[in-house]
This record gives sequence, structure tokens and C-alpha cells, in this order.
Amino acid sequence: MDKPIKITQQADAKEDGYDRVLSFLRGELMSGRLKTGDRLLPERDLASALGVSRPVIREALTALSTLGAVEIKRGFGTVVREPNFTALADYFSLVLAQQAGAVDDVMQARIAIERQAIRLACMRAQAPDLDRLSQALQAIKETIDDPARGGAADFHFHSMIVEASHSPALASVYAAVAKLLQESHLERRKVIASVPAVDAYLIDHHESVLVAIRRRNPAEADALLLEHFEIGANLREDAAAAAARQRGPRRSTQRA
Repeated sequence: MDKPIKITQQADAKEDGYDRVLSFLRGELMSGRLKTGDRLLPERDLASALGVSRPVIREALTALSTLGAVEIKRGFGTVVREPNFTALADYFSLVLAQQAGAVDDVMQARIAIERQAIRLACMRAQAPDLDRLSQALQAIKETIDDPARGGAADFHFHSMIVEASHSPALASVYAAVAKLLQESHLERRKVIASVPAVDAYLIDHHESVLVAIRRRNPAEADALLLEHFEIGANLREDAAAAAARQRGPRRSTQRA
């Protein structure tokens, strides 16, 4: 859109300058009055209309640019762009990793996202989506003996379920925490690597999940996915208990 967007609402006078700008732009973006490709007013005009200084406008636009909501083009102006939530993955990883219990909380969020995604995938998945899931399953089979590569292939399979849901909202939230999820997934995969018959379980259960999606059976797919996470948690507990038992005798010997 070549013509700059004009202001269509009044800012809240109780807000300070920076919050006023962000509040106004957020409202315009969420309402749809601003769309991808639209150009904002020049900084000078925007500052005058909102009653703030140009440095405040510049600071707010820079923050939105960092989030990927806008793109600042020299000599042209500020243009609205579709946010890239993957750009937030590093930020969320740093912030959440410092909070006690954050990984477990994110894991619960992941389960909720994937359960809704798999139900939608049963209804919305198209032939290319099913092909990508089949390829992801094949990658799991080929890397089953390698915890690192196998963990990555496993997580990719789950990511393809979210993509097959064709839900931009779910995909965006999933992408924003993907890096933290990947790291957690890899660590969990390493923990269960020593569990007897775990390789066969991983292959068979992922295959069952894909079959349920192909059958377009949301209830079956959701139940299998929930079982997948519950069994995974049990396997990790078993592996941790086995490791603790192995460490016990060595400590006793050292004390003796």
C-alpha cells in the first residue's frame, strides 16, 4: 500500500508517551485497520498526532521492528509486516530458562497445543501434509539409534502435526517456544535411550498417531497423543530410577 495509514483513534491521555504509541499501534494491528504491507504515517506526523516526541516514536517503532511486527525502511517509512514468531524463540528460551519449573510448564503448554493441533489436523490435513508426516516418520526410523538425530527427527514429526492443523495461531505460539521445546525434547530422548524396547515403542506409537490422522479420527488421534506423552513421562521416570540405582552401589564402595 503506497498511501500512508492515517490515525483513526485517539490515544489514552493517561498513558505515558511510549506506552501510548505501542497501545495505539497494537490496537490498529489487532483491529485489522493496519494490515501487512501498509505504511505508517511519517515519524514527524505520527509524533504530532499522538502528542509525543519523535525519539519516543522511534523507540516504539524499533521495539515493534525487533518483534517483527513492522519493518523500518530508510527513505520510505515504516511498513507493517507479518510477524515472524520464530524470531522470538531465542528470547523466550533465555527468559523462560531462568524461571524455576519453566520447562515443565512449557511442556504442559506443548501438550495442550499439540492435542488441539492433532484434532484440527484430522480435519484439515491435506495430501502434502500427510506426505511430510510420512517423511518425518521415516526419519524417526532411520535415526532411532542416535539420541541426538533421533530426538530432532521426533520433534520434527510433532512440528509437522502442528503445521498440518493449518492454524496460524497454534503454529505461531509453537514456533515461539520451539527452541526451548527442542532442547527439552533432546534431553528427554537421551534419558530414555537406555530403556529396554524403547526404540520399537517410539516407532510403533508414532506410526499409530499418523494412522489415526490418516483415518480422520480426532478422538483416536488425541487419545494416542495423550498416551504418547504419558508413556514418555513414565519412561523418563523409569530411566531416572534405574540410573539412581546404578549410582548407589558406586557411592557405597567409595565410602568404604
